[in-house]
Amino acid sequence: MSCTIIVGGFFGDEGKGKVVAHIAHADEPVIISRGGVGPNAGHTVKVGEKEYGVRMVPSGFVYPKAKLCIGSGVLVNPKVLEDEVNRLGVRGRVFVDKRCGIITEDHIARDKGNDYLSKKIGSTGSGCGPANADRVMRISPQAKDVPELKEYLMDVPKAIDDALKDGKEVLLEGTQGFGISLYYGTYPFVTSKDTSASQIAADNGVGPTKIDDVIVVFKAYPTRVGEGPFSTEMTSEKSDAMGIQEFGTVTHRKRRIGGWDGDMARYSAMINGCTQAAITGIDRVDPDCYGISDYGKLTKKAKDFLKTAEDDIGCPITLISTGPELTQIIDIRKEYQ
Repeated sequence: MSCTIIVGGFFGDEGKGKVVAHIAHADEPVIISRGGVGPNAGHTVKVGEKEYGVRMVPSGFVYPKAKLCIGSGVLVNPKVLEDEVNRLGVRGRVFVDKRCGIITEDHIARDKGNDYLSKKIGSTGSGCGPANADRVMRISPQAKDVPELKEYLMDVPKAIDDALKDGKEVLLEGTQGFGISLYYGTYPFVTSKDTSASQIAADNGVGPTKIDDVIVVFKAYPTRVGEGPFSTEMTSEKSDAMGIQEFGTVTHRKRRIGGWDGDMARYSAMINGCTQAAITGIDRVDPDCYGISDYGKLTKKAKDFLKTAEDDIGCPITLISTGPELTQIIDIRKEYQ
């Protein structure tokens, strides 16, 4: 058996979606299951000329043989889920744990109408904070209470356990990033629950002894959407001059850009229990690396950056993204097995 968790090491938007999609094709898991908060996080996956933005369905959906699950710790917006299932053509492959909390229109209205959340904290307005608050107060509906979700219902932890007992591969996909964890992030500028690898395991009902690898995804130039501390942030003039402009998948707000943060990477790797790391955006460290799929062809500048990052993280960097498309990645995991 093999159970791998993939999480973000900075503030989100690290490129987890692409890493999950690549590993799914390479490792052929029978289940890809989401942990995390809910539809306040968006993942972008680019396959050829097509670009997909997903908020509910696991970003490993591009691997057609896997069941796509949403763990019991995740909040579900039935309308967002149904839209994605139809848009992505994945009906029959998507399953929702019967205990998932449900986001209602009231939750969304409370989220958008709360000036503290929307203006000071920079909430996405997707209703996740109020929904999690109601869940803690034991007044939130669950997926099993929503008739339109009946076709999706499953005991996700049991399905994962059965797959692992059968010697199959399972991927657990995190959302957001370490820097906005409710427990370990830049409080109060954080999301409404923990985002670390331990939480992603718990969200899916997988005990810690069943986790084989934790891959933490870091971005060469970290980004952040919304308010909150960002110690390595550069001016927009500088990032624009470097040709780095990004916008959030859910909010479409312009992302703040920063330089590599070795201290944060080290602490994030520690809390997450990192066993392997992925680096995205190496083509921004050196544009000559764009699209390369062979480690030996990386430039000295890129390799020097990776050496520094690896020393900071304290774990081998085994996945290196050289562009946005699914095939633009270097995978050297076998060298460390």
